[in-house]
Amino acid sequence: MRLVHSSMVTMQKMALLAMECRFDSLGLGAAEKAAGAKFSGAGEVEHEAASIEAAGHAPGGSPVEWMAGAVDKRKLAILGEGTRHDVCASTFSPRSRPLPGICHAFTQDGRCISLFKTLYTNLCSHQCGYCGNSAGCKSKSRGFSYTPEELARITLSLYRGNYIEGLFLSSGAGRDEERITERMIDTIRLLRQKHSFSGYIHLKILPGSSESHIHEAMMLADRVSINLEAASASHMSEICSTKSYESDILQRQRYIRRFMTKIMSEEGISILPAGQTTQMVVGAGSESDEEIFRRAVFEYGEIGVKRTYYSAFSPQRGTVLEERHAQPLWRERRLYQMDWLYRVYGFGKDEIRCAFDDNGFLNNSDPKQAIARDCLDLPLDPNTASYPQLLRVPGIGPKSAVRVLAWRKRQPIGSKKELAALGVQIKRASPFLKINGWIDGTLEMWQA
Repeated sequence: MRLVHSSMVTMQKMALLAMECRFDSLGLGAAEKAAGAKFSGAGEVEHEAASIEAAGHAPGGSPVEWMAGAVDKRKLAILGEGTRHDVCASTFSPRSRPLPGICHAFTQDGRCISLFKTLYTNLCSHQCGYCGNSAGCKSKSRGFSYTPEELARITLSLYRGNYIEGLFLSSGAGRDEERITERMIDTIRLLRQKHSFSGYIHLKILPGSSESHIHEAMMLADRVSINLEAASASHMSEICSTKSYESDILQRQRYIRRFMTKIMSEEGISILPAGQTTQMVVGAGSESDEEIFRRAVFEYGEIGVKRTYYSAFSPQRGTVLEERHAQPLWRERRLYQMDWLYRVYGFGKDEIRCAFDDNGFLNNSDPKQAIARDCLDLPLDPNTASYPQLLRVPGIGPKSAVRVLAWRKRQPIGSKKELAALGVQIKRASPFLKINGWIDGTLEMWQA
C-alpha cells in the first residue's frame, strides 16, 4: 500500500489539509460552517456558527491550533474506520489497523492507488448483525455525519496534497436512505461539477435507493456498488431482518445494468467506466462456499458485475452475531482463488465443483491443485498442450502459458529449467507435466 513517506496521514494533518483551501470557490466561511456541523442526540445535523476574525484566526489561539481543530478528528476517525469491511481490492493481506481515512486499492494492471475511504454517516436504521454501525448494535459509538461541502473540501485537500487519487464513499442508511443518498450525490456533484475533480470515485449504492438517484450516481461516479452481503434471501434473513434481498438489492443491481445498456445504446456514450461491483460477507450466515461461488457466477453472468469481493466475517461487539466465531482469513482467500479461476482462467462451473467437499466447503489448500488431481487424466506435455490445457496445470498462469506457446514455436521444451525461465512454478507444476518423456510424479498424485 502506498502513502506519502510510507506513513498514514495524521488526523492533525488531515485537519490542516481540509482547511488550507478555505478561501476556494466554495466561498469564505463555507469550510468553517461545515466543520462546525455535528450530530445532536436525536441524530439530526446541527450547524454551529464559527467565530472567525478577519484574518481567519480563532480568538485566543494560533491559526495552526484553530485549523487543526476545525475538522473534528474523532469524526474523521470513526467515519473512516466505519468502512474497514468495505473491500477496495482483492489482494489478500492481514487485516492490520491503519489510521482511518486512507486506504489502498489495486488497479487491473497491478498499480496501487490511494483512496480517501469514508462513510458519509455512521447512523443506520438497518438491523445487520455483522455491522457495528447497525441500529441494534449496543456498543455503537456516537453518531457522526459530514455535510456535502465539508466532505468535498477534505477530499479536494487530500487530492491536491497528492495523498489520494480518489474517493471511496459509503454510508449508513441514516433515518432516511433517500435523504442520505441525495447528500452523497451532492458531494460528488460538488467535486465533479464545481471543482472539476477528475479523480476516481467509487460510490456505494444504499439498499432501496430510487432509480433516479441510481441513475444520477452513475453519471457522476467511476464505479458504483451495492453489497449483496449474503448468497441468498434465506441467508440474508439470518443476518439482517430489515433488507429485502430481491427488491432492495438485486432489483437495484438490475437498474444499474439496465441504465448502462440503455445509455450506451441510445446516447452512444460510455458511463461508469469501472462498472459495478458487489461484496459478500463470508461466514456470517450458514451458507457454504459453493453457495457463495454459485451466487458470484450469477452476478457475473446475469448482473454483469466487474468484480465480486469477499470479506471474512468478524464479530462486532454489541451486535446480535457477537458470539458467532470469526471466520479464518484463508476462507476468504480461497474464495478469491476460485473467483480468479472462473473469471480469469476460464474454468467451467462443473470442473470447479471438484474443489468443494461433500458439504460444499473449500479446504485450506490450493483449489487449482485439487481440480487438477480430479480433472487431469494424464500428465500434459508442454510441447503439445493447448492454452486452456496449460492453464489447468498448477503453477502455470496466463502469462507463463503464453510464453510456453511462443517458446515452443522456436524449439521444443526439454527441461524444467527452461519452463522455470518462462515463469512456470516448477515445484507445483512438475507432477502434472511430462517433460521430454519423463513424468515427475507419484501414483498418489492421481488418486481421488
